[in-house]
Formats: sequence, C-alpha cells, structure tokens
Amino acid sequence: MQIKISSGDLEAVVDQRGAYLRSFRVNGKNVIAEGQERQTRGGMAILLPFANRIKGGRYEWKGKTYTLPVNREGNAIHGLVMDKTFQILSSDEREVRLGLQLADRGYPSSLLIEVDYLLKDGLTCVIWVENEGDEAPLVVGTHPYFIVEGEWEIYPNRAKRCVMKDKIPTGEMIDFTIMQGEYDDCFHLPGDLNLSSRYSKIKISKPGMDFVQLYTGIPGSVAVEPMSGAPDAFNNGIGLLTLASGERRRFEIRIEAQLL
Repeated sequence: MQIKISSGDLEAVVDQRGAYLRSFRVNGKNVIAEGQERQTRGGMAILLPFANRIKGGRYEWKGKTYTLPVNREGNAIHGLVMDKTFQILSSDEREVRLGLQLADRGYPSSLLIEVDYLLKDGLTCVIWVENEGDEAPLVVGTHPYFIVEGEWEIYPNRAKRCVMKDKIPTGEMIDFTIMQGEYDDCFHLPGDLNLSSRYSKIKISKPGMDFVQLYTGIPGSVAVEPMSGAPDAFNNGIGLLTLASGERRRFEIRIEAQLL
C-alpha cells in the first residue's frame, strides 16, 4: 500500500514495503528520482540494521559468526528491511508513521523500528530503532536519489574518503575534494550538505549520520546516502554503533529543496 501526504506545495508518496519514499515533489516537480521496484534505483530506501555492504555476507559478534544473503558480487547489501511490510502506526494529511519488528537469523537481536515522514518546510524522515534483545551492532542509512541536470556540486566538498578494495573499505582514509565525476565511494562528511545543479538546490541535514556514500550510476541523478557508519562496519568497526539491550536511538534526515 502507498500513502500520500501533502502540505502546501509539498507532496510525498510512501510505500509500506520497506517504509520506502517513492516520491517527493515541490510544486509538482520531482526532487528525487521516481521510485522503482528495486528500491536502490530511485526514491529513498531505508537501510537497516546495516547500510551498504558487508563483505562476504559474514561477520562475527560476541564470538558467534552470522551469515547474510549475498548479491552477485558476493556481499550482503543494504540491510534487511527493504522487502518487509511495515504497519501504518498513524497518519494524517502531512505525516505518516510506520513500524516494524525485525527479527532475522542473520542478526543477533530483535529490533523495533519506526519510520516517520513529515512534510513541513521540507521533508523530514525520523528513524527510531529500539533493541528488544541482546546487545547488537547497528548502522542506519538512507538511499535518496536526487535529480540533477548538467554539472553538479556538493558543499562542503572537503572530506575523508574511505580507500576501497572491491567496494569494501581497507580501513585507510585519505583527504579528498569532491568534484564532478563518477562515484561509488564512501566519505566521512559530518554536518549538513548542499547539493546543487541547474535543476535544484538541496540542503540535506543528517544529524548522527556522519558518513555519506555517493553513487552516480543512475543517469540524471546523484545518490547522496547518509549513513551512521561506513560499508562493512560490522567487520571493520568504522562508525559502528553498539545498541544496548532496551536502548532506543533516533536518526534523522531532512531535505529542503529549491527547484530552479
């Protein structure tokens, strides 16, 4: 089921499957690329309890080895919730809140997850994660595709880039200036970001999500993916959070858009 919310000139469509943001429009014009059946090819997917990749789909936690489904390249990717149907906890004209209890044999605990979308002077997505079981590792991410036209730029553009081998961080980070180009790279880039092209000016606020994956593989868009930790954080520990039993954490991404 898809839920439509609106406020003034803002409009969004959210899918119960994966708590997926299928579209976000300002004055009828798309800010993000239209959602796809494959959620990481448009729209904005929610990535939990890990974001991006886990090498070989294997990690160790508290002395136990866990295995996860892998893709064609042989890695686990993009979490465990994209194929899950969330319940609608509440909704009104401009806000919808969805919930899911996640239990998976590839993860050491059970999580209560809430995803809240609100339209007010922009789009705010708040993600709550509560640990119902034993202490567990956690990385939270989102995967929005922003439409761009022609040259684009990100500001601030000075960042630490994760050195990668086969799309997995080696643990080394180097100074880097992000410029127009082709990317499938992770950066340590805390604070607010601005993405601009002749199509729009976007401000992305992401408290608590200090890592960003940039992906330019879909023409006409740039995926700017805020994450609380780096790819393969369950193994390399880069940005990894530990969620105590009974602990509840809040994550947020806010998108303000000026269409040109």
